Amino acid sequence: MSDTDGKKTLGLRGGSGSVKQSFSHGRTKNVVVETKRKRVVVPKPGASKSSGSGNPALGDPSKRPAGISDVEMERRMKALAAAKAAEAEEAKKREEEEKAREEERERRRREIEEKAREEAEREAALKAKEEEDARVAREAEEAKKREAAAKSAAKKPAPAAPAEKTDDPAAAQAAIQKQERGGRVATPVRGRETREPDDRGGRSKGDDNRRSGKLTIKQALDGGEGGRQRSMAAMKRKQERMRQKAMGGADSREKIVRDVQVPETIVVSELANRMAERVADVVKSLMKMGMMVTQNQSIDADTAELIVEEFGHRIQRVSDADVEDVIQSVDDKAEDLKPRPPVITIMGHVDHGKTSLLDAIRHANVTSGEAGGITQHIGAYQVTTESGSVLTFLDTPGHAAFTSMRSRGAQVTDIVVLVVAADDSVMPQTVEAIAHAKAANVPMIVAINKCDKPGADPLKVRTELLQHEVIVEEMSGEVQDVEVSAKTGMGLDNLLEAIALQAEILELKANPDRAAEGAVIEAQLDVGRGPVATVLIQKGTLKRGDIFVVGEQWGKVRALVNDKGDRVDEAGPSVPVEVLGLNGTPEAGDVLNVVETEAQAREIAEYREQAAKDKRAAAGAATTLDQLLAKAKADENVKELPILVKADVQGSAEAIVQAMEKIGNDEVRVRVLHYGVGAITETDIGLAEASGAPVIGFNVRANAPARNAANQKGVEIRYYSVIYDLVDDVKAAASGLLSAEIRENFIGYAQIKEVFKVSGVGKVAGCLVTEGVARRSAGVRLLRDDVVIHEGTLKTLKRFKDEVKEVISGQECGMAFENYDDVRPNDVIEIFEREEVERQLD
Repeated sequence: MSDTDGKKTLGLRGGSGSVKQSFSHGRTKNVVVETKRKRVVVPKPGASKSSGSGNPALGDPSKRPAGISDVEMERRMKALAAAKAAEAEEAKKREEEEKAREEERERRRREIEEKAREEAEREAALKAKEEEDARVAREAEEAKKREAAAKSAAKKPAPAAPAEKTDDPAAAQAAIQKQERGGRVATPVRGRETREPDDRGGRSKGDDNRRSGKLTIKQALDGGEGGRQRSMAAMKRKQERMRQKAMGGADSREKIVRDVQVPETIVVSELANRMAERVADVVKSLMKMGMMVTQNQSIDADTAELIVEEFGHRIQRVSDADVEDVIQSVDDKAEDLKPRPPVITIMGHVDHGKTSLLDAIRHANVTSGEAGGITQHIGAYQVTTESGSVLTFLDTPGHAAFTSMRSRGAQVTDIVVLVVAADDSVMPQTVEAIAHAKAANVPMIVAINKCDKPGADPLKVRTELLQHEVIVEEMSGEVQDVEVSAKTGMGLDNLLEAIALQAEILELKANPDRAAEGAVIEAQLDVGRGPVATVLIQKGTLKRGDIFVVGEQWGKVRALVNDKGDRVDEAGPSVPVEVLGLNGTPEAGDVLNVVETEAQAREIAEYREQAAKDKRAAAGAATTLDQLLAKAKADENVKELPILVKADVQGSAEAIVQAMEKIGNDEVRVRVLHYGVGAITETDIGLAEASGAPVIGFNVRANAPARNAANQKGVEIRYYSVIYDLVDDVKAAASGLLSAEIRENFIGYAQIKEVFKVSGVGKVAGCLVTEGVARRSAGVRLLRDDVVIHEGTLKTLKRFKDEVKEVISGQECGMAFENYDDVRPNDVIEIFEREEVERQLD
């Protein structure tokens, strides 16, 4: 039924017509439209008649409308001409658009016809393939039956059946070839060659149904008025399903089994992503297991394993620590090892001449640059001897606070040179250095220094070393000993010869052609260069541009600086270098490892940092509430001295913190709020102000903003360059927190002879001072039968009727006690004075 049946079009009087409207997919529709007459404006009777073109003459004012000037008339004429030109242009544009639309419709019509023709040809080919497969299967079945009937001629080709003869030479040739290959004859179906692909005469009802719903050329050209048409996308999807079905494809894809890596904890959405499954399905499976979780929550590895197995995948358990597997830990082959210089550590007691001895070997003067003439950092140097051999020396501090530095030096060294002063003999840090060397299982060479002094006694040194199980060669032992003098240069050649001999015995070798590995000897924060680490390379070769990870820090080698201050491109085994390019200051003692990519280095550093945080958190969480209460009760009477420490290098900061921990007793202790490397900053001042703590700078200074902030907030900044002074000052400050010791000094005794009652005063004891002196400001105790029954102060002290300050021995006086009246004859009064004595920490 048409849209206009039984309806009258609305509008003014005028003619009507039909327009053919085009839609998508080639559909059209006839639409009834009504044309309206153009409105004609009739001029007023008084107006002048227009000319044949409708324009009044410009030169004739009589024909022009009243009140219009020449300029206005000319402007109107130009506007009219422009309007007519625009109307003509618009008409031309509409005509071109209509022509383009017609061409587009024609092109779409051709495309639809082409697609329909291709689809018909493809379907015919698919049907022919199905029939061919069915025929081949049928022929194979018949060939099997013939082979079973004639077992004796199984190897001979079976003769072709008479019904399978064909007049087609090509088909006959194909049949002969198949017979030669497989013993079967493929019989072509008669009439197949003459069948046209577009012939639909022999199609069954099912075939016609399969073509239903598809857009034909006729439907596309005629257009369907009314009713809903299927979209082109829907028809393409149906064709794709039919094509897959015809080619024998399965409706559902085969499931892909994946290897899913599962860490110790994993987020549900990440697990679904690794299995390539829908998140909703994974959440549903977890809910079936009784776990009400969302996609953003974490589950443990055991639960994840159940989910992975339920979805039919294979699980691979991995650990967060697996990120460190990229670091090469393989053993080097014997053929790759090459000789390397020995690493010698100079150890001994403070002020025994370790650095001076090294200066004499290096022909340098490091001692003069050391604050207070003592070494407070680990120094690393390379020395080339006259024989051409290269030696790497590490100089360690001898102060008691630098125990960890000496321990690090012993761990990375090959040979320990124990320096003992001949005039001072074995001292506490000498014994400690011996213990470090033995713990590291490192051979030792004893250098008896200062043999040029008048009071030098090398024999005493050798004898005292026996007490610590160090038997030198002079005492029939195995430890080499050399008498040297750093001042005169005596015995230095013998020392170098002993070192070379020991190195030769050790046969030190390393593989330089592998990823570098080394130990951080010292680390500092340089203002101009950023974080700098002094690294002793132990394996491989560190090159500029290498990406490395060291402890919780990582970086890329920006520059390598040797012990002489020169920049080098690479550093091999046993070479100490300063490494620039770290993202933070590492801890002294950390191991440096070279990795392949920045991503690996960053991942390892983040894992180590998180592991350290978890360890600290676990240590804090392990404390129970009872333990916290007990600690708070124990600390209730303990006074703390808070301090902030900033040092130039990591080793010094570590040594200062260890020294601060040893200061204190049950009443007072030093608490290091924060310690770090680098200049004192405004952040340090803010922390110190909040805690009421002084800031201690060791070989560093405060920057300008920090100084201004300290002046405004009243924070004390103290600078030190020698660790002795720092420890002494902190110990003195902590001692000031100790409560003063009260001492009693007995100044006299008096005996009560008689007791008098005085109105307004109470009982007054008449006493005789038997010993010392009695003072009114002093403290008194009342003794009865040598038992203290009262302790207090005197209310009054009189001699006769006069109030006096003191009464000497042998004189009589009157005494009254404050708030106490129970005095009897023959009681003894003990008179004493209290004195406060300041205490010092040991």
